[in-house]
Amino acid sequence: MKRRSFLKTVAATAPLAMMSAPMVLSAKEAPKSPNAMDLESAIKTITGGKEVQKSDKIKLTVPEIAENGAVVPVKINVDHPMEANNYVKTIHVFATQNANVRCADVHLTPMNGKGYFATRVKLAKSQNVMALVELSDGTFIKAEKPVKVTIGGCG
Repeated sequence: MKRRSFLKTVAATAPLAMMSAPMVLSAKEAPKSPNAMDLESAIKTITGGKEVQKSDKIKLTVPEIAENGAVVPVKINVDHPMEANNYVKTIHVFATQNANVRCADVHLTPMNGKGYFATRVKLAKSQNVMALVELSDGTFIKAEKPVKVTIGGCG
């Protein structure tokens, strides 16, 4: 008896499935997230249009090759004092080719003792990872390194 009711259900739903298949196959791509920004827009938003200098004071540690783009370790160590009036204020991490380039924003105070941050980010494909650092005097410095991704992590 259970088998007959199962076959009736399949027979009743099969035409519906066949009618909806073309709609599923022709579906449009999902819209981008409202938070999605390109790199230039994100940097301009953060810096307010101020100039950003490349710096060797930032030690950015990322793997040259990431086997899985879903978990790419990133370490940022800024060689800068952490004194009351002279410290690392913010560290921003970017994945330059992702739909939303902003990965992390970390706010620091002199009480942190060190301009250091470590995390894991998702990379959709091979691209540069960038660290943008804001100092307490309002200046911005950056460093970036390429990461080759063998398996993308964003989809």
